[in-house]
Order: sequence, then structure tokens, then C-alpha cells
Amino acid sequence: MVEKLHGVRITDPYRWLEGAGEEVDHWTAEQNDFTETVLGSLPEWQALRRELGELLNTDAVGMPVVRGSRIFYTFRAAGQDQHALWVRDTADEDTPRVLVDPNGEDVSGITSLDWWHVSPGGRLVAFGLSRAGDEWSVLQVLRVDTGDVLPDRIPRTRYASLAWDPDEGGFLYTRYPLPDTVPPGEENYHRHVYHHRLGDAWPDDELVYGKGRPREELYDLMRSEDGRHLVLTVDHGWSRTDVYVRREGELAFSPVAVGKDALFHPRVAGGRLFLMTNYQAPRYRVVAVDLADPREEVWDVVVPEQVDLTLQDFCIAGRFLLVTGLRDAISRLFAYTMDGQTANEVDPGGLGTISGLAGEPGNPLALFRFESYGLPPAFHRLDLQTRVPVRWLGGATTHSGGNFEVKQVFCRSGDGTRIPLFLIGRNVQERGQARPTILTGYGGFNISLTPLYLPAMYPWLARGGLLAVACLRGGSEYGEAWHRAGMRENKQNVFDDFLAAARFLVEDGYTDHRRLGILGRSNGGLLVGAALTQRPAWFRAAVVGVPLLDMLRYHRFLLASLWEDEYGSPDDPRAFAWLRAYSPYHHVRPGVEYPAVYLYTAASDTRVHPFHARKMAALLQYTTGSDPAERPVLLRVETLAGHGAGKPVNKVVDEQADVLAFFCWQLGLR
Repeated sequence: MVEKLHGVRITDPYRWLEGAGEEVDHWTAEQNDFTETVLGSLPEWQALRRELGELLNTDAVGMPVVRGSRIFYTFRAAGQDQHALWVRDTADEDTPRVLVDPNGEDVSGITSLDWWHVSPGGRLVAFGLSRAGDEWSVLQVLRVDTGDVLPDRIPRTRYASLAWDPDEGGFLYTRYPLPDTVPPGEENYHRHVYHHRLGDAWPDDELVYGKGRPREELYDLMRSEDGRHLVLTVDHGWSRTDVYVRREGELAFSPVAVGKDALFHPRVAGGRLFLMTNYQAPRYRVVAVDLADPREEVWDVVVPEQVDLTLQDFCIAGRFLLVTGLRDAISRLFAYTMDGQTANEVDPGGLGTISGLAGEPGNPLALFRFESYGLPPAFHRLDLQTRVPVRWLGGATTHSGGNFEVKQVFCRSGDGTRIPLFLIGRNVQERGQARPTILTGYGGFNISLTPLYLPAMYPWLARGGLLAVACLRGGSEYGEAWHRAGMRENKQNVFDDFLAAARFLVEDGYTDHRRLGILGRSNGGLLVGAALTQRPAWFRAAVVGVPLLDMLRYHRFLLASLWEDEYGSPDDPRAFAWLRAYSPYHHVRPGVEYPAVYLYTAASDTRVHPFHARKMAALLQYTTGSDPAERPVLLRVETLAGHGAGKPVNKVVDEQADVLAFFCWQLGLR
């Protein structure tokens, strides 16, 4: 197909692969069969699958929430496919109880717990379940003491935010419209706020906020611990948030921070609204707002911006603000007094990533989650007086084939920007002997790449491979300026950073072009697609997962117009120019010797449409100048799976066995 966009002639020979029907299904089945034949015949595949099965089928913790003496948390026991929701009472150390177990509801493993919200008193839990990774949750409610599930069932509660009523007899929540109530194609938008009373019919729920507002707005809800204030945040993409407050008994929301080109993350305690924000502070600060007088000119700065630390998250625990930040992409944790006058650093036990801060105002019970490249996530209880953390619950540490080292290095991008790199492997200090290397990155949506537990990579490391993780612009490692330097018209900076990391690995003797592979998924799949089309000779192999690749049509499918703030809209002539300049699908050239490429996607993905991977695979297969026997272009379209959230362990094992077998084959690792 040929069309003109903004006066530019665009050729799209595989437009038909955007659709559905018998022809697309037949083509996809042939692709899957061929990929299965190629990857399934690799001698490494079976061994890798066995190793990955042992590594991934272990205990794993998710995220905690504190309510009084009760700790609610998600936990997946060894041999299970999905995380379940558990509760434990620390007052008498009762045996922990499972509250919601998707594994028991669906033996196939494809039903997942998407989200959950505990009532203020810890007596009720609202939760969402979905199937096959489609993330279209159905909201249900459970009584904690008895385990009884109430008859309430509310559909279309994807990513639901929820604020319980003070009497716990109902809640405000977010819900998407039924498909037949909005114009075709808009089912993934118009997320509005409703109020539900337990036992009522959900179609009669009162619409509280969102009518007449832009369809892309996303809403989050939070209520103060005394129930007197409701906080509404309105997200406009990934770079701007508005904050409103409604007092109990009032109908209207009053603005607190509206129309500012900045992000605000709220917490409430003692009649004050605490906001972590990059407003007038690109590396973030925490300000306190008196809810009786929320004018900006009387905001108090509790935690000031710091030149060498990027604040990431905070919670109120007891009489302290627990604040996490990044210093060169490594997590730090601090306990501040509520007035910010005193700050003490907490040692989490190593260089890694802190997440899942959990606590309540006035409650001395506090937890956080810590992990690193060598340690699985574990919950740590924190004594707020001594600031000494104690490991409370976590999975077993397992290494396949021995230990490895972690080294942080820095390289320079084309414009001189300093880019952090984590190198993970055996003897990473040694250079000059090129080894098979996988380089990965993300670079977008204000998301940082920090040291995470990566058991799926252990078989690669055990065989002597090197893993390099690049912290690219577009993330939040160094604050909002770092984020904005990698979005919209600046997106090429992300690709330049990634290519600089590849060049560094070769020039410093860690690897060479024949042993260098690249890996990315989602926005990271776009990154890899851009790298392999801009510098095809630099890489031997590329794995591209659930990717965006056609950046001239991405916004027309599923919920992707939400990302226009990050990428720009192809309907805008100015944005079209920068999108066309790097869109991977539109930069595949006939006869170029491309790397071996393995693309994977999922039929139930409701975030990134599978057409991106289908079209790119077809075009590369037709145009590549490489020998397809040596450097094939492979595609797998998974069924009963989505973008990744809620994917059962058994499917993750197969997926990662494909990825590692492909890299072992192409990069010469045995």
C-alpha cells in the first residue's frame, strides 16, 4: 500500500498484517511453525528450559501493604504460576493466610491477580482478576476475616485505582466504558471515576469525575487516613500531573496543583498533603501543603532537591517520611522526620533496588522490598527508631552454574552525555578477550533500569556470557531533564546512548561485533528495532519483544494514543517528521545484511498491537541480504498471553528458553 502523509509518500507493503482473519491466521501459524522448528531443534533449548524451570519455579514476593498490625502482600510459592494475595498479623504471628489465589481458580495458570486495594481498617479487600494477560480486570470484594467473596462484580476495571469510603461500605473507583457505549476504537479510553456502594448494581454507580474530559486522562484516587480528604490526581501522559482535593461532604474538587508542567505524587497525613514533585526541581523534592490553605506560596519544602540524588518514591510510616532515591541508578533509602529537619540513611544491605515502601501515619510498622542482580526480592521490616532493617520474607537465592560479579562503568554518548552501564558476568574485570554479550536497555516513560533480580539470565551468565544493562535517557535515573532528553523530538538521543554503549563494549574489549546481541521489549523493543536498522553491522543478533516498530501508525491501535505525550502524534506534521526519521519499520532497506532477528509478541496483548512484530518480521524476511540459514528472521505470536503482566511461569520459561537458545546459537555460546 502507498499513501501520502503530510505530503510524504509512505510505502507499507504489509498493511494487511494489521488486520485479523483467515489469511493473517494462516500466515501467523506458518511463522510459529517455522520458529518452533528452528528454535526447538537447537541443542541448547532443552537444557535451558530445564534450568529455567528450576530457577523461575521458586518462591517470590511481590508488594506489601500495612494496615494496623496486618501485613498484606503478594507471594508466589514454588511451583505456582501466579502470585496470590496473603495476609499476616504481626500482633500474634498467626500463620499467614491466603486471601485470593488465582492458581486455585484456574489450573491453566492464565488467570492473574492484576491489582488490589485494602480498606483502611484492613477488613475488606477489593481486587481485580483477568485472564490470558488481557488485563481487563473484573473487580471483586473479599472479607478478610472470613475469606468470603461478596457478590459484587464490576467489569472493565483495568488498572483500577480505588479509595474506600470512611465507613468501608463502598468506594470510589475507576472504570472503563463498555465497548458498545462509546464510538468504535475508543473502548481503551474514557477511564472515569465512579462511586459504588457494596451490594448495589454496578451499572447504577454514580459518575463522579471524567465526563466531558479528554479521553486520554488517567485518574488516581487516595483518601486521607482520617477519611476527611479525597485526593484526585489527573495524569496527562508521563510528564504532567494535576492534583485536586475534595473535603468530606463537598461535591466539587478544589485545585491544589493544576496546569503545571510537572509531576506530583501525593501522600496525606495529619491534615497535610505531601507531594513529591519535579516542579521547580528536576531531580524532585517533597513539599507539604496545608489542606486548610493549599496556596502554592505557603507550601513548605520538607525534602529539598539534591544535586546528586534523584528522588523516586516516599511513604509516611509512623512519624517519619521514608524516601527512596537514585544515585547513579542505585537505590538509597532515607528516614526523614515529618518536618524534614533530620534525615538518616538506612542501609538496605547492598547495592540494588528498593521498592514497595509500606507504612501508615502513626503506625510503627514499616516495610520495604529490596533486590539486586544477585538477590531475589525480599521484604525487610524496618525499626523506625534504630533504622535497622531485618529481612522478613523472600524467595530463595539460586544460581545456575556459580556466582557472578557486577560492575558499574560509564561511557559517553555522541553528544558527550555520561551513560551508566551495569556489567554482569564472570570475571567482568577482564577485558581483551571478547565474549558473547547481550546488551539491553529501555529509555522511556520515566522508567529507570536499576539492579533487579534476573534469574532468567543466570544460564547465560553460567555459560560465560556477559550481560550489559544500559541506563539511557528517557528514563528517570537523573530526573526529569534526563527523561525529557529522551522523549518526543529528542528520542534519537536514546538510540545514540544505546549505540554508544555498544561501541564502548567493543572498543574496551569486552566483546566484538560477531558476539554482540541486543535485547529489548515494549518501548525497549522499539529501541532494539531502531538500533538494528540504524547500525545493522554492529550486531550479530537481536531479540525484539512485544515491540512498537511502526511509529507512523502506532497511535491508531488499542490504547496507544496515550503515548503521544511520550513519542508525539504522527498526525502532527512536526512530530511526524521526527517519528519518520527513526521509525524502524520504515528504515528497513533491501539488500542490507541485517542481524539474525527473533521477534515475539502476543495475540492477547492489549497494550502494543501484535501487528508491529508481524509487519517487521515479514519485511525483514523479504529484504534482508543475510543468509537466512545463518541469520534468520523468526517470529513467534503467543496465544493466551498479553503484554507480559500476569504471564504464567510456565509460559515465561518457554519464552526465555527461546530467547537464550537463540542468543547461544547466534553468539556462539555453549
